[in-house]
Amino acid sequence: MTRRNVQKATVKVLPDENAVATLIYWRDPKKSGAVFGATLGLLLSLAYFSLISVLAYLSLLILVATVAFRIYKSVLQAIQKTSDGHPFKYVLDLDLTLPTEKVHELADIAVAHVNATISELRRLFLVEDIVDSLKFGVLLWCFTYIGSWFNGMTLIIIGVVALFTLPKVYETNKTQIDENLALVKGKVDEFTAKIKAAIPLVKKPEPTKED
Repeated sequence: MTRRNVQKATVKVLPDENAVATLIYWRDPKKSGAVFGATLGLLLSLAYFSLISVLAYLSLLILVATVAFRIYKSVLQAIQKTSDGHPFKYVLDLDLTLPTEKVHELADIAVAHVNATISELRRLFLVEDIVDSLKFGVLLWCFTYIGSWFNGMTLIIIGVVALFTLPKVYETNKTQIDENLALVKGKVDEFTAKIKAAIPLVKKPEPTKED
């Protein structure tokens, strides 16, 4: 077996990543660039135009392209006297129905996340742990400033840009970032421990011993 074949075999045995991870880690730069560019272009369009206008223009553009391609292929078949059939036959024959099992699986996952979120919000708002509730209050206070600086669409655009950049940056500089995060986490844990020691409300009562 040649060295080139060995390299190909090695690549094949690597664990497969899911589609999202493949995109955000830029395993295929062409595909990731196309998805990133299309998504960012759509979001920028929505930032300046209404959703109805963007959907209407996008649908019209797709329709014009497919009609033009269909006419082109029909004329080409007439000139060459071939019988290739409908140019989109492969797409028309695809089964686009959603599998019931997959829908139920996604619904169960969504319900589990919603229930967990509701439980966590109840814990924070009803001050089960005063330190966690104070942290949540600081976070909400920060969100008030973020909301005054950016609108929802701008935050979504920033989120998409971060999704396609931060994972790759972290993968490239994982060691240095982990060291800095560990240092920050240690400082935060130390500060939190001091607050819990200073506030009597957060001290949990010791269980009484039974005679």
